[in-house]
Order: sequence, then structure tokens, then C-alpha cells
Amino acid sequence: MDIVYIRDLRIETIIGIYQWEREVKQTVSFDLEMAHDIRKAAATDDIAFALNYKSIAKRLIKFIEESEFLLVERMAEEVAGIVMNEFNVPWLRLRVSKPGALRGSQDVGIVIERGEKA
Repeated sequence: MDIVYIRDLRIETIIGIYQWEREVKQTVSFDLEMAHDIRKAAATDDIAFALNYKSIAKRLIKFIEESEFLLVERMAEEVAGIVMNEFNVPWLRLRVSKPGALRGSQDVGIVIERGEKA
């Protein structure tokens, strides 16, 4: 299984359960590892056979900036669904973190895996 990844994609959004979190945008950070067979893209040097990480990032930025989730768990599930369904990704590992959300901690968040590994 080949992996195409995006690291530390930072997006501003409304996220959280507390009233102050509903009033101010916070930064969330995404790390994505996505299964994709790169052999045809490598053999042909043709972007048509590659997993277009720029398109994925643009789609996620638009989606997250327009969202107002209460929980990172729901945000993660929605992001996983978009990537898998719209970009034909059979497996992914997604890390969603809220930098600075917990005093004394660099960040907090979750890691999920969805789909089947090849």
C-alpha cells in the first residue's frame, strides 16, 4: 500500500462545546495519510493517475471553514467521508488536533482510521 499524505493542514473554524468556543474561530490541524496506488502515476508521469492532494486540501479547507462542529469526533468522521467518497480513497488515517486547547499541552485531538488497508 502506498501512502499519499498531508501534514499539519491548519484551518480556522468554529469548534467546541463551550460558549466562548462558539464565538471565536480556532485553529484545527489535520494530518492525513491516504492509501493510493502510485505505480501508474509514476510509470506515466501523468497527474491524472495521481491522488491530487491539492484538490483534497482545497475541498477540506472550504468545508471546515464553513462548518461549526461541536466535537472533533464528528469533524473527523465528516472529513474521512469526504476524502473516501469524493476522492476514491479506500483507506485513511486522520489526525485532528486543536493546538492550544488544553493548558500545559501542545495540542489535543483524535486519530481515526477508516476503510480497508490494501
